[in-house]
Amino acid sequence: MKNGFMIAGAVALCLSAGFAVAQDAPQMLRQDDMKAIGKAMGQLGAIAKGENAYDPIVVQGALTDISTKITDFPTHFPPDSKTGNGTEASPAIWENMDDFEAHAQKLADDADALLADLPADQAAVGAAMKTLGANCAACHKLYRVDK
Repeated sequence: MKNGFMIAGAVALCLSAGFAVAQDAPQMLRQDDMKAIGKAMGQLGAIAKGENAYDPIVVQGALTDISTKITDFPTHFPPDSKTGNGTEASPAIWENMDDFEAHAQKLADDADALLADLPADQAAVGAAMKTLGANCAACHKLYRVDK
């Protein structure tokens, strides 16, 4: 009976360790970054569309999240992470890493500039969305594979 519990415990430990490793896989980390950026863009979009009232705290938080996450994003593309875990990363990333990193830096720079001169109303958030959205679209066109 003891052996059965020990085996079950060992299996559970191995399974939970495998789950923890999968959660730290580069593909998962970059997907988490993109989800956070998408959420922040959604918050800004809701203000720009008038679905939510302008709130400078929300705008500042969203822009901070975009800047922070996109700065972290390129660090999650080691050569052994080209496939797996539902990645939508194009092989072009590894062929053009400098350009890929430059796209990420452009978004970070634009988010930082907006943080330095925070959009002051709904119309300004809409203009900011055009700038940020153009960055996202340009990078996705080159470096994301639609599934």
